[in-house]
Amino acid sequence: MVEYSSGSLDQVFHALADSTRRAILLRIAKEDCHVTEVAKPFNMSLAAVSKHLKVLENAKLLTRTKDGRIHHFKMNFAPLSEAHALIGRLEEFWNERLDALEEFLLETEKVKKTGKKKLRKK
Repeated sequence: MVEYSSGSLDQVFHALADSTRRAILLRIAKEDCHVTEVAKPFNMSLAAVSKHLKVLENAKLLTRTKDGRIHHFKMNFAPLSEAHALIGRLEEFWNERLDALEEFLLETEKVKKTGKKKLRKK
C-alpha cells in the first residue's frame, strides 16, 4: 500500500493546478534546461518564471543544480507517481460506486417492468 504525505501531495496538486507550471514541467520533462530556456516560449519576465520554478521545486517536481550563475532544472517524476497512485485509488472507489448505482438502476427498471422484486444478497 502506498503511504501518502498529504503535505507533499498538496504541494504537487497546487503546482499542477496552474497551466503555466504544467507547460514548464512538460518542457523540462523533455530535456533539462536553465531558466532562460524555460522562459523563452512564455511572455513573462525571468522573475515570474523563477517564481513558477520555485513552486515546482517546492513540490519536489524539479531539482535545481547551479553551475556558476546558471541554474539548471531537471524533472523529478517520483511525486507524480504518488499523485497517480492516489488518483488510481479514487478512480477505483468511484468505479465501485458507479457499478453499484448501475446495478440498482437495472434492478429498479426490472421491478417496474415485471412487478417482481429481486431479493438482494447482503
